[in-house]
Amino acid sequence: MQHAGKHGSGMIYRTLDPKQIEEIHSASLRILSEIGVLVHHDEALALFSGAGALVEGKNRVYIPAYLVERALRSAPSSITLHNRLGEPALLLERSKVHYGAGSDTLVCLDPFSGERRPWVSENVAEAIRLVDALPQLDFVMSMGLLSDVDKRMINRCQYALMLKNSVKPQVVIAEDAPTLADIIEMAAAVMGGKEALRHRPHFALYCEPTSPLQLPFESVGKVLLAAEAGVPVNFACGAVAGASTPVTVAGTVAQASAEALCGLVLHQLKNPGAPFIYGYGDSPLDMRTMQPLYSVPEALLLQGALCDLARFYELPSWGYAGCSSAKLFDEQAVTEATIYTLLGALQGCNIMHDVFYIESGRTGSLELLVLMDEVISRVRFLLKGVDTSADHLAVEAIRRVGPAGNFLGDEHTARHFRNSWQPSLSDFSSFSEWEEAGSKSTGERIKEKIERLLKEHRPMPLAPAVEKEVD
Repeated sequence: MQHAGKHGSGMIYRTLDPKQIEEIHSASLRILSEIGVLVHHDEALALFSGAGALVEGKNRVYIPAYLVERALRSAPSSITLHNRLGEPALLLERSKVHYGAGSDTLVCLDPFSGERRPWVSENVAEAIRLVDALPQLDFVMSMGLLSDVDKRMINRCQYALMLKNSVKPQVVIAEDAPTLADIIEMAAAVMGGKEALRHRPHFALYCEPTSPLQLPFESVGKVLLAAEAGVPVNFACGAVAGASTPVTVAGTVAQASAEALCGLVLHQLKNPGAPFIYGYGDSPLDMRTMQPLYSVPEALLLQGALCDLARFYELPSWGYAGCSSAKLFDEQAVTEATIYTLLGALQGCNIMHDVFYIESGRTGSLELLVLMDEVISRVRFLLKGVDTSADHLAVEAIRRVGPAGNFLGDEHTARHFRNSWQPSLSDFSSFSEWEEAGSKSTGERIKEKIERLLKEHRPMPLAPAVEKEVD
């Protein structure tokens, strides 16, 4: 059953009916209790065993349903992320939607020359600064993998660039627990100490299990450290349906949810009440090309299912928007990214990342990033729905104007016309006016906007003493 209705702060599109939610939840519990997971971390094994899970052999863990239910009861249903100034910025609950960029693309697509090249620190700093300047982008991620620093320092250097080039909340990648520990130290330096960071979290951590049904040492170490530090964490598989998860949408959802719930149980065993974000992704394997695909309908169905399950579990949700499998900033990229951005909002996904991904996450396009900023603005206007108050029903205005009149001169029009949606890129002029202004395409206007924002926008700098500590 699929329908649109009002939920929380906006409209919502449901993918699963209540019976389907119960069926998937039941399947996930059976996977955890009957099939189990491989856990490659001694402390995690001890936590599971001490809580009543069966540990078979060296590291196969069977998790009973009551541990999942207990973890769901202890995890908070709402998380607030703060900006660098310590101000509440993102409220992750129910169907409130937020958008941000992605992390760790391999290739930067130059918006001016079209050249494909590896990311260097200057490019990443500019990309993060651009996200900071765009009003509809709510959080930053690392954008690209740095090719000009020691490989062991990539995540640390990315995080320093995030702190220096944006005040917005963050979603963070860390390769292992020691890397995350250093990132926490940097964030604490900015936020006024570790206790201040615990009470006003500036970032959420993204990490993954290894599908199918394995908890690798590095990921588990990060989950345990995040729980201990009170850092919000998302433990989300990056499913490749047909390879690492079942080829069917329902099968992928059941397994992916089991993996997320397994991470939740471990997280809550370490620190009950620590903040956890529920979610996962799906890039189905194209059996013709053996390439994982972004933004295909199956991936959108999976995201809708996870949003419905997140509300069932009363946990914040994690997902995707504004991304594509296209190789260029072209018609395919715009189509796929726009559909994902709109549908993710209607699904009520709390925190959607990867706005600017093309080539299924290998390449980052700043042109797509800027275009999606306007698309998100359109989407957010739609989510407001229709105001049917007496003033907006305008019966008195219609009475004043009467039959055969017009509303241009009426005071009701004067009071309300500025509330209409306004574009930041689209051109609504006549052909002759557009021609007189230079006949610029949307792509040309996007390039001009990127150039202007990079030239003019300067986020609030870190205090010198804090920047020194971060470095």
